[in-house]
Amino acid sequence: MAKPKKSPRPKAEPPKGFRDYFGTEVSERKAMLDQIAAVYHLYGFEALESSAVETVEALGKFLPDVDRPNEGVFAWQEADENDKGDWMALRYDLTAPLARVYAQHRNDLPMPYRRFAMGPVWRNEKPGPGRFRQFYQCDADTVGAPSVAADAEICAMLSDTLEAVGIPRGDYLIRINNRKVLNGVLEATGVTDDAQQADVLRTIDKFDKVGEAGVRELLGKGRLDASGAYIDGVGLTDAQAEPVLAFLTSKGATSADTLANLRAAIGDSAVGTEGVEELQTIATLLEAQGYAADRIVIDPSVVRGLGYYTGPVYEAELTFEIKDEKGRPRQFGSVAGGGRYNGLVQRFTGQEVPATGVSIGVDRLLAALRMKGRTAATPPGPVVVTVMDKARMSDYQQMVSELRAAGIRAEVYLGNPKNFGNQLKYADKRLSPVAIIQGSDEAERGVVQIKDLILGAKIAESASLEEWKAQPAQREISRADLVEEVRKCLEQ
Repeated sequence: MAKPKKSPRPKAEPPKGFRDYFGTEVSERKAMLDQIAAVYHLYGFEALESSAVETVEALGKFLPDVDRPNEGVFAWQEADENDKGDWMALRYDLTAPLARVYAQHRNDLPMPYRRFAMGPVWRNEKPGPGRFRQFYQCDADTVGAPSVAADAEICAMLSDTLEAVGIPRGDYLIRINNRKVLNGVLEATGVTDDAQQADVLRTIDKFDKVGEAGVRELLGKGRLDASGAYIDGVGLTDAQAEPVLAFLTSKGATSADTLANLRAAIGDSAVGTEGVEELQTIATLLEAQGYAADRIVIDPSVVRGLGYYTGPVYEAELTFEIKDEKGRPRQFGSVAGGGRYNGLVQRFTGQEVPATGVSIGVDRLLAALRMKGRTAATPPGPVVVTVMDKARMSDYQQMVSELRAAGIRAEVYLGNPKNFGNQLKYADKRLSPVAIIQGSDEAERGVVQIKDLILGAKIAESASLEEWKAQPAQREISRADLVEEVRKCLEQ
């Protein structure tokens, strides 16, 4: 009789595109999110925690138009007797859930509704270096405020947030543009075909990669890319392309110069004029609050997302230099973006509801803080009470209880106590600042040994044998003074 075939052991690794986060990383992220939440709360925004799962119908236009609605998201169909259950999906971002929540609870929510949300989102995309399928976002949005004062407030709050988490003034810049100005530019080109307008938008989005000359070629007949392949152009005449190029290169020395250049680029377009006036209002409001051009600036080169947003759009860029994988200097780049999206809630209600908001890329911002050495110091581990005699476990647990009651993080070693050296190695791995030692002899005399592991490590780095023997890293104290002496060690 053949032996039954054994099932292969599962691989001890996460799915492709996912990763695990350990203590320090989790603590760093929580500390940063707490700092961000404090700023949002200061501005009057309320926390919202929506479901991680939405119906595909609620996610709507965020999904590609495919036969099976599971491209770009992690989706599944609920089972029922007719195989016609709802399609469900892990949320793709935090904005689509907000639209659903507001539409569902609008009669009970204040108008405008100001909320912030933090949490993981999931995208079923091809992973790559530093690109994962699960990542954190941190959003703040105002729903129901038509005035661009709401946009100005978001930009001011974003500036305060970056400084609160440790990005100083001079290391970041928040840049603002407006989709309405771009609509005015499209009017000035005379292009009315929807497909050709979409081609113009896609070409504009390449401005930061190919520059003015590259965009000029792509708006016209086309150009050769870096690989030598020929890319067909949009087919605009030079005269038609001129308003687009004037728009992209209209950044002036001051906001007033930039706005004047934009007015020239849009010509007689009414919607374009409305967009320029909105930018003027935002600039005036920010200036009144003390947010100068070293923090927030009008910049028409911000073109990402203009196909999605309906009004002002903004992007936070970190301006300090880092080294790429080949050691070349480059700027860190964008860590947050947002804008006005007045059509999102309309999918649910049939009525347009003004909304504006920003999303911070939590992982990118944390990476930037680590590169600049501005994350919080790694917190110490717990005080470890070692076990010299298993029969006296209750005594060791009593010590831990006293330390915890005093607000000191502590634990009893619960591994095999046979090898005492392993207990100290465990304490080192836990980044423990102090180890407590009490054998039968110390117990009879009413004392404990307190070992300052941090001081001991420093002494061991450079001390001679004689100095090491005389070092004060381990000393005997009265059992009654345990809490007080441990606190002194931690304070040092």
